[in-house]
Amino acid sequence: MDTSHWQRARQSRDHRFDGLFFIAVKSTGIYCRPICPAPTAKEHNVEYFQYAHSAAQAGFRPCIRCRPDSAPGSSAWQGTKTTALRAKQLIDNNFTQEQSCEQLAERLGVTSRYLRRLFSQHFGISVTQYRLFNQCHFAKKLLQETSLPISEIAFVAGFNSIRRFNDAFLNQLHICPSKMRTSVKPVNSTLTLKMPFRPPYNWHALRQFLAKRLIPPIEWLTDTSYGRSFNTDHCQGQFTATFVEDKHYFSVAIDINEPRLLQPILANIRRVLDLDADTSMIEQHLNGHISGAFTLTKGLRLPGIWSTFEAGIRAVLGQQVSVTAAHNLVTQLVKELGVTNDERTYFVTPEAVANSDLDFFKMPQARKNALRNLANFCQQHHECVDLEQWLTLKGIGPWTVNYAKLRGQSQPDILLDGDLGVKKAQANAASFDSEACSPFRSYLTFQLWQQLV
Repeated sequence: MDTSHWQRARQSRDHRFDGLFFIAVKSTGIYCRPICPAPTAKEHNVEYFQYAHSAAQAGFRPCIRCRPDSAPGSSAWQGTKTTALRAKQLIDNNFTQEQSCEQLAERLGVTSRYLRRLFSQHFGISVTQYRLFNQCHFAKKLLQETSLPISEIAFVAGFNSIRRFNDAFLNQLHICPSKMRTSVKPVNSTLTLKMPFRPPYNWHALRQFLAKRLIPPIEWLTDTSYGRSFNTDHCQGQFTATFVEDKHYFSVAIDINEPRLLQPILANIRRVLDLDADTSMIEQHLNGHISGAFTLTKGLRLPGIWSTFEAGIRAVLGQQVSVTAAHNLVTQLVKELGVTNDERTYFVTPEAVANSDLDFFKMPQARKNALRNLANFCQQHHECVDLEQWLTLKGIGPWTVNYAKLRGQSQPDILLDGDLGVKKAQANAASFDSEACSPFRSYLTFQLWQQLV
Protein backbone atom coordinates (compact mmCIF):
# COMPACT_ATOMS: atom_id res chain seq x y z
CA MET A 1 0.00 0.00 0.00
CA ASP A 2 1.09 3.57 -0.64
CA THR A 3 -0.22 6.96 0.49
CA SER A 4 -3.06 7.02 -2.06
CA HIS A 5 -4.30 3.65 -0.81
CA TRP A 6 -4.06 4.80 2.80
CA GLN A 7 -6.07 7.93 1.99
CA ARG A 8 -8.96 5.88 0.55
CA ALA A 9 -8.78 3.31 3.36
CA ARG A 10 -8.92 6.07 5.98
CA GLN A 11 -12.07 7.50 4.44
CA SER A 12 -13.76 4.07 4.30
CA ARG A 13 -12.89 3.03 7.91
CA ASP A 14 -12.88 -0.54 6.61
CA HIS A 15 -11.87 -3.05 9.30
CA ARG A 16 -9.91 -5.04 6.69
CA PHE A 17 -7.24 -2.32 6.80
CA ASP A 18 -7.00 -2.27 10.59
CA GLY A 19 -3.38 -2.67 11.71
CA LEU A 20 -1.92 -2.27 8.22
CA PHE A 21 -1.11 1.41 8.80
CA PHE A 22 -1.62 4.22 11.32
CA ILE A 23 -2.88 7.79 10.99
CA ALA A 24 -1.30 10.71 12.85
CA VAL A 25 -3.21 13.97 13.19
CA LYS A 26 -0.87 16.96 13.36
CA SER A 27 -3.40 19.30 14.99
CA THR A 28 -3.93 17.01 17.99
CA GLY A 29 -0.57 15.21 18.19
CA ILE A 30 -2.35 11.83 18.33
CA TYR A 31 -1.99 8.72 16.15
CA CYS A 32 -4.91 6.37 15.49
CA ARG A 33 -6.03 3.19 13.77
CA PRO A 34 -7.86 3.66 10.43
CA ILE A 35 -11.10 2.55 12.15
CA CYS A 36 -10.96 5.23 14.88
CA PRO A 37 -14.49 6.53 15.70
CA ALA A 38 -13.23 10.10 16.10
CA PRO A 39 -14.34 12.65 13.44
CA THR A 40 -12.33 12.31 10.24
CA ALA A 41 -9.47 14.80 10.16
CA LYS A 42 -8.80 16.97 7.14
CA GLU A 43 -6.23 15.51 4.77
CA HIS A 44 -3.73 18.37 5.14
CA ASN A 45 -3.61 17.65 8.91
CA VAL A 46 -2.87 13.93 8.44
CA GLU A 47 0.40 12.02 8.28
CA TYR A 48 0.58 8.26 7.55
CA PHE A 49 2.82 5.64 9.13
CA GLN A 50 3.15 1.94 8.38
CA TYR A 51 4.12 1.11 11.96
CA ALA A 52 2.89 2.42 15.31
CA HIS A 53 6.45 2.83 16.58
CA SER A 54 7.18 5.18 13.64
CA ALA A 55 4.33 7.47 14.70
CA ALA A 56 5.57 7.39 18.30
CA GLN A 57 9.11 8.22 17.16
CA ALA A 58 7.73 11.23 15.28
CA GLY A 59 6.39 12.59 18.57
CA PHE A 60 2.72 11.54 18.38
CA ARG A 61 0.96 9.88 21.32
CA PRO A 62 -1.50 6.94 21.02
CA CYS A 63 -5.23 7.58 20.80
CA ILE A 64 -7.16 6.55 23.93
CA ARG A 65 -10.38 5.88 21.98
CA CYS A 66 -9.23 3.49 19.24
CA ARG A 67 -6.11 2.28 21.10
CA PRO A 68 -3.44 1.47 18.50
CA ASP A 69 -2.02 -1.19 20.85
CA SER A 70 -5.16 -3.24 20.13
CA ALA A 71 -4.79 -3.27 16.34
CA PRO A 72 -4.37 -6.75 14.82
CA GLY A 73 -0.84 -7.63 13.75
CA SER A 74 0.34 -8.00 10.18
CA SER A 75 1.28 -11.34 8.66
CA ALA A 76 4.98 -11.90 9.26
CA TRP A 77 5.45 -13.90 6.08
CA GLN A 78 4.56 -11.10 3.68
CA GLY A 79 7.17 -9.16 1.77
CA THR A 80 10.83 -9.77 0.98
CA LYS A 81 12.37 -8.53 4.25
CA THR A 82 12.10 -12.01 5.76
CA THR A 83 14.90 -11.88 8.34
CA ALA A 84 13.90 -8.46 9.67
CA LEU A 85 10.26 -9.56 9.92
CA ARG A 86 11.24 -12.75 11.76
CA ALA A 87 13.24 -10.71 14.26
CA LYS A 88 10.33 -8.31 14.71
CA GLN A 89 7.93 -11.21 15.26
CA LEU A 90 10.19 -12.78 17.90
CA ILE A 91 10.29 -9.47 19.78
CA ASP A 92 6.51 -9.06 19.41
CA ASN A 93 6.05 -12.50 20.95
CA ASN A 94 8.36 -11.57 23.84
CA PHE A 95 10.68 -14.48 23.12
CA THR A 96 13.71 -12.20 23.20
CA GLN A 97 13.05 -10.13 26.32
CA GLU A 98 16.04 -11.70 28.10
CA GLN A 99 18.18 -11.97 24.96
CA SER A 100 20.68 -9.49 23.58
CA CYS A 101 20.78 -8.42 19.95
CA GLU A 102 23.71 -10.81 19.50
CA GLN A 103 21.68 -13.78 20.78
CA LEU A 104 18.73 -12.83 18.58
CA ALA A 105 21.01 -12.58 15.54
CA GLU A 106 22.52 -16.00 16.33
CA ARG A 107 19.04 -17.54 16.47
CA LEU A 108 18.27 -16.03 13.06
CA GLY A 109 21.61 -17.16 11.59
CA VAL A 110 22.98 -13.69 10.84
CA THR A 111 25.52 -11.36 12.44
CA SER A 112 24.34 -8.78 14.96
CA ARG A 113 25.74 -6.00 12.77
CA TYR A 114 23.69 -7.22 9.79
CA LEU A 115 20.56 -7.55 11.93
CA ARG A 116 20.95 -3.98 13.24
CA ARG A 117 21.35 -2.74 9.66
CA LEU A 118 18.25 -4.67 8.50
CA PHE A 119 16.15 -3.31 11.35
CA SER A 120 17.24 0.25 10.69
CA GLN A 121 16.68 -0.15 6.94
CA HIS A 122 13.18 -1.64 7.08
CA PHE A 123 11.74 -0.22 10.31
CA GLY A 124 13.76 2.97 10.88
CA ILE A 125 14.54 2.01 14.47
CA SER A 126 17.12 -0.03 16.36
CA VAL A 127 16.44 -3.48 17.80
CA THR A 128 16.75 -2.16 21.36
CA GLN A 129 14.43 0.78 20.70
CA TYR A 130 11.82 -1.46 19.11
CA ARG A 131 11.93 -3.91 22.02
CA LEU A 132 11.39 -1.00 24.43
CA PHE A 133 8.47 0.33 22.38
CA ASN A 134 6.96 -3.16 22.27
CA GLN A 135 7.17 -3.45 26.06
CA CYS A 136 5.45 -0.08 26.53
CA HIS A 137 2.74 -0.91 23.99
CA PHE A 138 2.01 -4.18 25.80
CA ALA A 139 1.94 -2.37 29.16
CA LYS A 140 -0.54 0.15 27.73
CA LYS A 141 -2.88 -2.68 26.74
CA LEU A 142 -2.73 -4.14 30.25
CA LEU A 143 -3.32 -0.71 31.81
CA GLN A 144 -6.50 -0.15 29.80
CA GLU A 145 -7.95 -3.67 29.85
CA THR A 146 -7.00 -5.27 33.18
CA SER A 147 -7.11 -4.56 36.89
CA LEU A 148 -3.44 -5.41 37.44
CA PRO A 149 -1.66 -2.81 39.62
CA ILE A 150 0.67 -0.50 37.70
CA SER A 151 3.64 -1.82 39.66
CA GLU A 152 2.86 -5.40 38.58
CA ILE A 153 2.27 -4.36 34.98
CA ALA A 154 5.75 -2.85 34.88
CA PHE A 155 7.32 -6.22 35.74
CA VAL A 156 4.95 -8.22 33.51
CA ALA A 157 6.03 -6.00 30.61
CA GLY A 158 9.67 -6.81 31.30
CA PHE A 159 10.92 -3.78 33.23
CA ASN A 160 13.17 -4.24 36.24
CA SER A 161 12.01 -1.16 38.13
CA ILE A 162 8.98 1.13 38.38
CA ARG A 163 11.11 4.18 37.72
CA ARG A 164 12.53 2.69 34.52
CA PHE A 165 9.00 1.78 33.41
CA ASN A 166 7.62 5.27 34.02
CA ASP A 167 10.51 6.95 32.18
CA ALA A 168 10.34 4.58 29.20
CA PHE A 169 6.53 4.83 28.93
CA LEU A 170 6.63 8.62 28.92
CA ASN A 171 9.49 8.76 26.40
CA GLN A 172 7.99 6.16 24.05
CA LEU A 173 4.27 7.02 24.16
CA HIS A 174 4.43 10.65 25.34
CA ILE A 175 1.90 10.08 28.11
CA CYS A 176 2.12 8.99 31.76
CA PRO A 177 1.05 5.41 32.62
CA SER A 178 -1.40 6.61 35.28
CA LYS A 179 -3.37 8.58 32.67
CA MET A 180 -4.18 5.32 30.86
CA ARG A 181 -6.43 4.30 33.74
CA THR A 182 -9.69 6.08 32.99
CA SER A 183 -11.67 3.99 35.50
CA VAL A 184 -11.03 1.74 38.46
CA LYS A 185 -11.60 -1.92 37.55
CA PRO A 186 -12.43 -4.54 40.19
CA VAL A 187 -9.44 -6.72 41.06
CA ASN A 188 -9.84 -10.13 39.45
CA SER A 189 -7.45 -13.08 39.22
CA THR A 190 -8.76 -13.78 35.71
CA LEU A 191 -7.43 -11.35 33.11
CA THR A 192 -9.76 -10.47 30.23
CA LEU A 193 -8.20 -8.97 27.10
CA LYS A 194 -9.46 -8.08 23.64
CA MET A 195 -7.70 -9.76 20.71
CA PRO A 196 -8.78 -8.11 17.44
CA PHE A 197 -8.72 -9.68 14.00
CA ARG A 198 -9.04 -8.38 10.47
CA PRO A 199 -12.38 -9.57 8.96
CA PRO A 200 -13.70 -11.73 7.49
CA TYR A 201 -13.27 -14.45 10.13
CA ASN A 202 -15.14 -17.71 9.51
CA TRP A 203 -15.80 -18.80 13.09
CA HIS A 204 -18.35 -21.41 12.00
CA ALA A 205 -15.78 -23.29 9.87
CA LEU A 206 -13.12 -23.07 12.58
CA ARG A 207 -15.52 -24.29 15.26
CA GLN A 208 -16.66 -27.16 13.05
CA PHE A 209 -13.05 -28.24 12.49
CA LEU A 210 -12.16 -28.03 16.19
CA ALA A 211 -15.32 -29.86 17.31
CA LYS A 212 -14.26 -33.03 15.47
CA ARG A 213 -10.84 -32.98 17.15
CA LEU A 214 -11.67 -31.63 20.62
CA ILE A 215 -9.90 -33.37 23.52
CA PRO A 216 -11.80 -33.00 26.79
CA PRO A 217 -10.97 -32.08 29.51
CA ILE A 218 -7.98 -30.08 28.21
CA GLU A 219 -10.15 -28.34 25.58
CA TRP A 220 -13.70 -26.99 25.62
CA LEU A 221 -15.99 -25.50 22.99
CA THR A 222 -19.32 -23.65 22.90
CA ASP A 223 -21.28 -22.02 20.10
CA THR A 224 -19.20 -18.84 20.46
CA SER A 225 -16.02 -19.81 22.31
CA TYR A 226 -13.00 -22.10 22.41
CA GLY A 227 -10.73 -22.69 25.36
CA ARG A 228 -8.03 -24.98 26.67
CA SER A 229 -5.49 -25.53 29.42
CA PHE A 230 -1.78 -25.05 28.76
CA ASN A 231 1.33 -26.26 30.55
CA THR A 232 4.76 -24.97 29.52
CA ASP A 233 8.18 -25.40 31.11
CA HIS A 234 7.65 -22.23 33.13
CA CYS A 235 3.92 -21.67 33.66
CA GLN A 236 0.46 -23.23 33.74
CA GLY A 237 -2.99 -21.88 33.09
CA GLN A 238 -6.02 -21.86 30.85
CA PHE A 239 -7.89 -19.50 28.53
CA THR A 240 -11.33 -19.14 26.97
CA ALA A 241 -11.61 -17.07 23.79
CA THR A 242 -15.11 -15.80 22.96
CA PHE A 243 -15.89 -14.71 19.40
CA VAL A 244 -17.40 -11.21 19.19
CA GLU A 245 -18.28 -10.97 15.51
CA ASP A 246 -19.75 -7.47 15.30
CA LYS A 247 -16.76 -5.95 17.15
CA HIS A 248 -14.13 -7.94 15.21
CA TYR A 249 -12.31 -9.34 18.21
CA PHE A 250 -12.09 -12.26 20.61
CA SER A 251 -12.62 -11.58 24.30
CA VAL A 252 -10.00 -13.76 25.96
CA ALA A 253 -10.29 -14.67 29.65
CA ILE A 254 -6.99 -16.08 30.86
CA ASP A 255 -5.70 -17.53 34.13
CA ILE A 256 -1.95 -17.90 34.44
CA ASN A 257 0.23 -18.69 37.44
CA GLU A 258 3.19 -16.65 36.17
CA PRO A 259 2.05 -13.22 34.85
CA ARG A 260 5.56 -12.35 33.64
CA LEU A 261 5.09 -14.91 30.86
CA LEU A 262 1.76 -13.44 29.77
CA GLN A 263 2.99 -11.90 26.50
CA PRO A 264 4.31 -15.12 24.88
CA ILE A 265 1.17 -16.95 26.03
CA LEU A 266 -1.02 -14.29 24.40
CA ALA A 267 1.10 -14.49 21.24
CA ASN A 268 0.52 -18.24 21.09
CA ILE A 269 -3.24 -17.76 21.52
CA ARG A 270 -3.16 -15.34 18.57
CA ARG A 271 -1.33 -17.99 16.54
CA VAL A 272 -3.71 -20.80 17.54
CA LEU A 273 -6.70 -18.68 16.47
CA ASP A 274 -4.81 -17.26 13.45
CA LEU A 275 -5.84 -13.70 14.27
CA ASP A 276 -3.21 -11.89 12.19
CA ALA A 277 -4.00 -13.38 8.78
CA ASP A 278 -5.25 -11.07 6.03
CA THR A 279 -7.73 -13.58 4.58
CA SER A 280 -9.01 -11.20 1.89
CA MET A 281 -5.51 -10.86 0.43
CA ILE A 282 -4.81 -14.61 0.81
CA GLU A 283 -8.04 -15.59 -0.95
CA GLN A 284 -7.40 -13.09 -3.73
CA HIS A 285 -3.98 -14.71 -4.26
CA LEU A 286 -5.41 -18.26 -4.24
CA ASN A 287 -8.27 -17.36 -6.57
CA GLY A 288 -5.76 -16.02 -9.06
CA HIS A 289 -4.03 -19.42 -9.27
CA ILE A 290 -6.68 -22.13 -8.83
CA SER A 291 -8.35 -20.97 -12.07
CA GLY A 292 -11.88 -21.59 -10.80
CA ALA A 293 -11.15 -25.23 -9.92
CA PHE A 294 -13.37 -24.88 -6.84
CA THR A 295 -15.04 -22.16 -4.79
CA LEU A 296 -13.07 -20.83 -1.83
CA THR A 297 -14.62 -20.60 1.63
CA LYS A 298 -14.47 -16.99 2.83
CA GLY A 299 -12.57 -16.10 5.98
CA LEU A 300 -10.98 -19.52 6.52
CA ARG A 301 -8.24 -19.63 9.19
CA LEU A 302 -5.52 -22.08 10.21
CA PRO A 303 -6.60 -23.82 13.46
CA GLY A 304 -3.38 -24.08 15.44
CA ILE A 305 -2.30 -26.62 18.05
CA TRP A 306 -0.71 -25.30 21.24
CA SER A 307 2.79 -26.80 20.75
CA THR A 308 4.83 -28.64 18.15
CA PHE A 309 5.12 -31.62 20.51
CA GLU A 310 1.33 -31.90 20.84
CA ALA A 311 0.94 -31.47 17.08
CA GLY A 312 3.54 -34.21 16.49
CA ILE A 313 1.82 -36.62 18.88
CA ARG A 314 -1.55 -35.97 17.23
CA ALA A 315 0.02 -36.49 13.81
CA VAL A 316 1.65 -39.83 14.75
CA LEU A 317 -1.64 -41.08 16.21
CA GLY A 318 -3.40 -39.90 13.06
CA GLN A 319 -1.19 -41.82 10.64
CA GLN A 320 -3.27 -43.95 8.26
CA VAL A 321 -6.45 -43.78 10.39
CA SER A 322 -9.62 -41.71 10.24
CA VAL A 323 -10.09 -38.41 12.05
CA THR A 324 -12.46 -40.12 14.50
CA ALA A 325 -10.01 -42.94 15.23
CA ALA A 326 -7.14 -40.48 15.75
CA HIS A 327 -9.33 -38.38 18.05
CA ASN A 328 -10.15 -41.42 20.17
CA LEU A 329 -6.46 -42.33 20.47
CA VAL A 330 -5.42 -38.84 21.57
CA THR A 331 -8.27 -38.72 24.09
CA GLN A 332 -7.15 -42.07 25.50
CA LEU A 333 -3.54 -40.85 25.75
CA VAL A 334 -4.59 -37.77 27.72
CA LYS A 335 -6.78 -39.90 30.01
CA GLU A 336 -3.89 -42.26 30.79
CA LEU A 337 -0.91 -39.89 30.91
CA GLY A 338 -2.32 -36.35 31.13
CA VAL A 339 -1.05 -34.13 33.93
CA THR A 340 -3.64 -33.15 36.57
CA ASN A 341 -2.93 -30.22 38.86
CA ASP A 342 -5.24 -27.86 40.74
CA GLU A 343 -8.30 -29.66 39.34
CA ARG A 344 -7.05 -28.94 35.84
CA THR A 345 -5.84 -31.45 33.24
CA TYR A 346 -3.02 -30.68 30.82
CA PHE A 347 -1.71 -32.39 27.71
CA VAL A 348 0.85 -35.14 28.23
CA THR A 349 4.49 -34.19 28.66
CA PRO A 350 7.38 -35.61 26.62
CA GLU A 351 8.71 -37.20 29.82
CA ALA A 352 5.43 -39.04 30.47
CA VAL A 353 5.30 -40.53 26.96
CA ALA A 354 9.01 -41.38 26.87
CA ASN A 355 8.79 -43.26 30.18
CA SER A 356 5.57 -45.17 29.38
CA ASP A 357 5.31 -48.58 27.71
CA LEU A 358 1.99 -47.39 26.17
CA ASP A 359 0.42 -50.82 26.78
CA PHE A 360 -3.03 -49.24 26.96
CA PHE A 361 -2.86 -48.66 23.19
CA LYS A 362 -4.00 -51.43 20.85
CA MET A 363 -1.71 -50.56 17.97
CA PRO A 364 1.42 -51.88 16.27
CA GLN A 365 4.60 -51.70 18.37
CA ALA A 366 6.24 -49.63 15.63
CA ARG A 367 3.67 -46.85 16.21
CA LYS A 368 4.33 -46.89 19.95
CA ASN A 369 8.06 -46.71 19.29
CA ALA A 370 7.51 -43.70 17.05
CA LEU A 371 5.65 -41.92 19.86
CA ARG A 372 8.46 -42.62 22.31
CA ASN A 373 11.14 -41.62 19.79
CA LEU A 374 9.41 -38.27 19.28
CA ALA A 375 8.94 -37.79 23.02
CA ASN A 376 12.61 -38.54 23.71
CA PHE A 377 13.71 -36.06 21.05
CA CYS A 378 11.44 -33.28 22.36
CA GLN A 379 12.61 -33.98 25.89
CA GLN A 380 16.20 -33.37 24.83
CA HIS A 381 15.50 -30.49 22.42
CA HIS A 382 12.96 -28.23 24.14
CA GLU A 383 13.29 -25.37 21.64
CA CYS A 384 13.61 -27.29 18.36
CA VAL A 385 12.52 -24.88 15.62
CA ASP A 386 13.62 -26.93 12.59
CA LEU A 387 11.15 -29.84 12.54
CA GLU A 388 13.02 -31.40 9.62
CA GLN A 389 15.21 -32.94 12.33
CA TRP A 390 12.27 -35.19 13.20
CA LEU A 391 12.82 -37.06 9.92
CA THR A 392 15.84 -38.77 11.49
CA LEU A 393 13.47 -40.53 13.94
CA LYS A 394 12.18 -43.94 13.00
CA GLY A 395 8.45 -43.86 12.34
CA ILE A 396 8.35 -40.12 11.57
CA GLY A 397 7.81 -39.26 7.91
CA PRO A 398 7.20 -36.14 5.80
CA TRP A 399 3.43 -36.11 6.40
CA THR A 400 3.89 -36.08 10.19
CA VAL A 401 6.50 -33.32 10.03
CA ASN A 402 4.39 -31.19 7.67
CA TYR A 403 1.30 -31.63 9.85
CA ALA A 404 3.28 -30.38 12.86
CA LYS A 405 4.55 -27.42 10.81
CA LEU A 406 1.02 -26.69 9.61
CA ARG A 407 -0.76 -26.75 12.97
CA GLY A 408 2.00 -26.69 15.60
CA GLN A 409 3.92 -23.77 14.06
CA SER A 410 1.18 -22.34 11.80
CA GLN A 411 3.57 -22.07 8.87
CA PRO A 412 1.60 -20.53 5.96
CA ASP A 413 3.07 -22.46 3.04
CA ILE A 414 2.58 -26.17 3.84
CA LEU A 415 0.61 -28.24 1.32
CA LEU A 416 -0.26 -31.66 2.77
CA ASP A 417 -0.26 -33.24 -0.66
CA GLY A 418 0.24 -36.70 0.89
CA ASP A 419 -2.98 -36.40 2.89
CA LEU A 420 -5.85 -38.62 1.71
CA GLY A 421 -8.40 -35.83 2.22
CA VAL A 422 -6.33 -33.38 0.16
CA LYS A 423 -5.90 -35.98 -2.60
CA LYS A 424 -9.63 -36.67 -2.67
CA ALA A 425 -10.51 -32.97 -2.83
CA GLN A 426 -7.96 -32.40 -5.61
CA ALA A 427 -9.40 -35.33 -7.56
CA ASN A 428 -12.90 -33.83 -7.32
CA ALA A 429 -11.73 -30.39 -8.46
CA ALA A 430 -10.58 -29.24 -11.88
CA SER A 431 -6.84 -29.24 -12.48
CA PHE A 432 -4.76 -26.31 -11.17
CA ASP A 433 -1.14 -25.54 -10.29
CA SER A 434 -0.83 -25.87 -6.50
CA GLU A 435 2.81 -24.72 -6.55
CA ALA A 436 1.68 -21.32 -7.85
CA CYS A 437 -0.44 -20.89 -4.69
CA SER A 438 2.74 -20.37 -2.64
CA PRO A 439 3.29 -18.75 -0.11
CA PHE A 440 -0.21 -19.61 1.15
CA ARG A 441 -0.47 -23.34 0.50
CA SER A 442 -1.41 -24.01 4.13
CA TYR A 443 -4.62 -22.08 3.48
CA LEU A 444 -5.01 -24.05 0.26
CA THR A 445 -4.80 -27.27 2.31
CA PHE A 446 -7.64 -26.14 4.58
CA GLN A 447 -9.65 -24.89 1.60
CA LEU A 448 -9.34 -28.36 0.06
CA TRP A 449 -10.38 -30.05 3.30
CA GLN A 450 -13.35 -27.71 3.44
CA GLN A 451 -14.55 -29.14 0.10
CA LEU A 452 -15.13 -32.48 1.86
CA VAL A 453 -17.36 -31.06 4.63
